[in-house]
Amino acid sequence: MEIRLITPAGVHPYPVEDVKALLDGDDGLLWVDIPVCDEPAARLLSEVFGFHPRAVQDCVERNRVPKVHVYADHIFVALHAPQLGKAGHVHYIELDQFIGPRYLVTVHGPLNPVVDPATALQETGTVLRRLEAGRLHPSTSYELSYAVVAALTRRLEEFVAQQTQQVWQLEQRVTSGHLGNPEQFLEEMFQARHGLIAARTMGLLSREIYGRLAAIGRTVPAEARPLLDDIVDQFSRVFALADGQKEYLQGVIEFYRTRSDTKMTIAAERLAVIAVITLPITALSSVLGMNLIVNDRTHFVLLVLVLAVMVVMSGMLLVWAKRQGWW
Repeated sequence: MEIRLITPAGVHPYPVEDVKALLDGDDGLLWVDIPVCDEPAARLLSEVFGFHPRAVQDCVERNRVPKVHVYADHIFVALHAPQLGKAGHVHYIELDQFIGPRYLVTVHGPLNPVVDPATALQETGTVLRRLEAGRLHPSTSYELSYAVVAALTRRLEEFVAQQTQQVWQLEQRVTSGHLGNPEQFLEEMFQARHGLIAARTMGLLSREIYGRLAAIGRTVPAEARPLLDDIVDQFSRVFALADGQKEYLQGVIEFYRTRSDTKMTIAAERLAVIAVITLPITALSSVLGMNLIVNDRTHFVLLVLVLAVMVVMSGMLLVWAKRQGWW
């Protein structure tokens, strides 16, 4: 758990025991970053900050969708960021925030055991480095929260760019006809599509959350409203990027399906031509074969006549198939 007080003089770390005194004071902006909401962290949120039990429970448990709770003196927001896992699976990295008058509490939600814990600290770590380098000077909790959420939207954009690179590679393979293993190729296409849908969903739901927050606004100061509007715009941009790339990939998939269906149709037509040509030969040979060629003697004249009939019938059927446009 990281406790920091942000003042014009810089960023100052403090022990957990000083949180109560820092809250009661009026010097600087308090930032509490909780990597894991374990029992001591939950007690800090409940007993020291006095947050609503429902909001604290939302920090302890995983939230499947983003959410916002507006209270009398603070706001609780839960968001998600993407992390690509094995076999195209997208892990939802949860980031919870309590935005108060002069404090920000960031809580990193429960993670899948296979996910590196450092992944969850990416946004807060980026903001902390900016603070320590003197490149960020927030004076309110909303400005600090804006910096954290802006880092999250950049992560979403980078994820969409990563999936877009894969989409371009798939499109090049489709147009060039060098697909490799068809089953593996289909798996790669649907993995890319799943990643874009996940990013699209995160952008859409997060936009709706901040849109509602900007609309309610009874605890949001007037100077913070432009920040909320900009966050809504950022999530809208992420949604539009992911949605556009998803539609582009869908076009690639449709092109691949059309090409595959066309190849199957051509193959079926060629097999039909072969069946038509060989049908009279098969029929005549099955009926007359044993009567023309036997162990004792062979009816050469009749055999030649039957073979001629086979050739004529096959030729006529071949001409007919050509006129039908089968080949």
